[in-house]
Amino acid sequence: MPSPRKSAFARLRTNGRLGLSVVALGMLLAGCAETQLAVHGVKRLGGGQTQPVQVGSYKIGNPYEIAGQWYYPAVDYEYSETGIASWYGPKFHGKRTANGEVFDQYEISAAHRTLPLPSIVRVTNLENGKSLKVRINDRGPFAHGRIIDMSRRAAQLLGFEKKGTAKVMVEVIESESRQIAAIAQGKAAPAVTVAEQNTVSAAPRDVVETVRLDDGPITDSGQPTTSRIKLTPPSSEPSVSSSPLEGTVEEAAVVNVAPVANSSIYVQAGAFSVYDNALNLRNRLYDLAPSKIEPIEVKGTTFYRVRLGPLNTVPEADILLERVIATGQNGAKVVVECADGGAAKSGC
Repeated sequence: MPSPRKSAFARLRTNGRLGLSVVALGMLLAGCAETQLAVHGVKRLGGGQTQPVQVGSYKIGNPYEIAGQWYYPAVDYEYSETGIASWYGPKFHGKRTANGEVFDQYEISAAHRTLPLPSIVRVTNLENGKSLKVRINDRGPFAHGRIIDMSRRAAQLLGFEKKGTAKVMVEVIESESRQIAAIAQGKAAPAVTVAEQNTVSAAPRDVVETVRLDDGPITDSGQPTTSRIKLTPPSSEPSVSSSPLEGTVEEAAVVNVAPVANSSIYVQAGAFSVYDNALNLRNRLYDLAPSKIEPIEVKGTTFYRVRLGPLNTVPEADILLERVIATGQNGAKVVVECADGGAAKSGC
């Protein structure tokens, strides 16, 4: 089910050109045995004609407030965050995104509250190990406890469309974010490799053929079985232009699958550079749920995070988050943590 989105954000949307999602071919998750599912095709118009690439306008935006919470858009090539993903679709299908593109729920895209539009991120479903490169072209989600709103197609590929939400990690891909930002601003894109030149635009909607490459279980060497999902285009594929701004675009969505470890959901009530401030907050929230104070180094500064949990389900986290926010902690959020207490990385 799609996540709720706040109507107050409508004023932030701008007009622009029709846009197609642009996502670079997926890279393998380092250090993990993986299964790779490739989805590919060619975007076509009626009569077999191909459609040239179009990209919405580049936008960062000013700080804005939604339901009492302030958000501060900024360029952040080190961005990495865990939390809960949701998806949106039917109610926004065909409407303009925040950077002027036309939202298509069947293409691969997502909404984020602060990253530049457009940006390229890798989203990893920490529940099944699937990861996918996604283009950010919209603002949201504004429901408490969500860090990214995926298009319906992206949610399908990551395996949580029916469930509605998933524990995820979101990471900015710097090189491809710089490239697409340059394209959106009408500048010459940075030099890219041959693989990067075949950038993609959304997920295709053609016939799906599934081929099992190995029907057996995981081998003794730890290598998983492999499946490939191939979407067959309606006719033979034309050549792909080497320029991301001209000619046809090969639509490719590579879903990488890596082993996953146990992870838990927490509500992070706040983070402080002064330990006593963290202790005071923990004492105030003591009756709400089990809590802990965790130190973390951020660019040479130690912060002390106040976290409540662990929680077993997203609905439980949503309820606790609302209770924490009701105490005045408007910046509280839902986070995901690996079983060993570390940040979730590459499927934990």
